[in-house]
Amino acid sequence: MKYIDEFRDGEVASGLAAAIRREARPERRYHFMEFCGGHTHAISRYGVSDLLPDNVKMIHGPGCPVCVLPIGRVDQAIRLALDEGVLLCTYGDCLRVPASDGLSLMKAKAKGGDIRMVYSSADAVALAEKNPDQQVVFFAIGFETTTPPTAVAIKQAAALGLKNFSVLCCHVLTPSAISSILESPEVRQWGTVPLDGFVGPAHVSTIIGSRPYEFFAEEYRKPVVIAGFEPLDVMQAIRMLIRQVNEGRAEVENEFSRAVDRDGNKKAQNLVAEVFELRKHFEWRGLNVLPYSALRIRSQFAEFDAEKRFPLDYRPVADHQACECGAILRGVKRPQDCKLFGSVCTPENPIGSCMVSSEGACAAHYTYGRYKDV
Repeated sequence: MKYIDEFRDGEVASGLAAAIRREARPERRYHFMEFCGGHTHAISRYGVSDLLPDNVKMIHGPGCPVCVLPIGRVDQAIRLALDEGVLLCTYGDCLRVPASDGLSLMKAKAKGGDIRMVYSSADAVALAEKNPDQQVVFFAIGFETTTPPTAVAIKQAAALGLKNFSVLCCHVLTPSAISSILESPEVRQWGTVPLDGFVGPAHVSTIIGSRPYEFFAEEYRKPVVIAGFEPLDVMQAIRMLIRQVNEGRAEVENEFSRAVDRDGNKKAQNLVAEVFELRKHFEWRGLNVLPYSALRIRSQFAEFDAEKRFPLDYRPVADHQACECGAILRGVKRPQDCKLFGSVCTPENPIGSCMVSSEGACAAHYTYGRYKDV
C-alpha cells in the first residue's frame, strides 16, 4: 500500500471485519486497550467498534498527553505567565486544559498573560531570539514522540547562547503508564477492567521501537500489537491480538512495520538521553504519582530549566469532583458513564482534560457521536 486511501478502503475493512468475526470464538470475550489517543480517535471517527462482534470490546487508555497533564502543572505555567511575567508558549491543546480557580492558559491570556500558541519547539526558540529582553518559557508536554524536538530546542538555545529561554518540562513515558494500569493500587478506588492485550502506540513506537513492550508481554502475559493510525491498521491489529489470545501467546507483534522496528530511532534516543534524565516521581492526571515515569532536564542544561530559573514549587490539585477523567483514562469507565459528559462538559466548555484534546476519549466520542451508544 502506498497511499492513505488504501488504508481506509471500505471493501478491505468489510473483509477484515468478517475475518475477525470468524476468528473471535463465540464462547469467550475479548477486551483490548488502545493505549494511544490517536487510535481512540480513529476508532470513533471510522466506526471501527461498529464492525466488531459483540464479544470484542475496545477500551480507551491514557495515551493522550494533554489528558494526563495534572492540574498542578498547568497552574505552574499560569503562575509563570501571570506572576513572573514571562512570555509562555506551548502547543494549542494545552491552552484550554482546565486549571485551578476556573482558569486555563487561554483564560490567563485574557487576564493579561503573554501566552502564545506554537506549532513546534523551534517556534519557541525563535520567539526567544526575537524578544531578547523578555524571558520566554516553552511549556513542553507529550510522550516520547515530542521529547526529541524539545531536546533539540534546548541544544539550539545553548548553541545560540540564549539567556532568556527555558523549558517547563512535562514529558512523560509510555511504559510507566502501561505498568500503572496493570498493577496500580488505585484499582481499589477506580475498580479494574479485564484486559487481554494492548494495541501499541504508533508515533511513540517510531522513537522507542517495539523492544520496550516485550517486558509487558513476558511479565504480565499480555500481547501487544503496535498499530498505525488508519482504520485498517487498527482492525488488522485487533485480528492479530485475537489470534494471539486464541493460541495462548503473549508476544509483541508489529503491524506498523512500515514505520516501526524493534530498536526504534537510536539518534533520537541518544539525543533525549543527552539532555534529559528520569524524574524520581511525577503526577499523572488519573494515574496518581508514578515513579520514574517522566523526564527532567539534566544539570548540564540547568540554565534552561524553568523549574530552576523561577520559584516554581509544585502543588497537587484534585480534579473536579464530578469529573470521571481518572476512571476513563484507566479504561474503567466510558465517557458516557460520566454524568457531565455531553451536557455540562463539551469541547466548547471542557470540565476535564479528556474533553479538551481531539485525542481525548471524551472529545472523540462527542465529536463522532459515540455518546449515543448504549
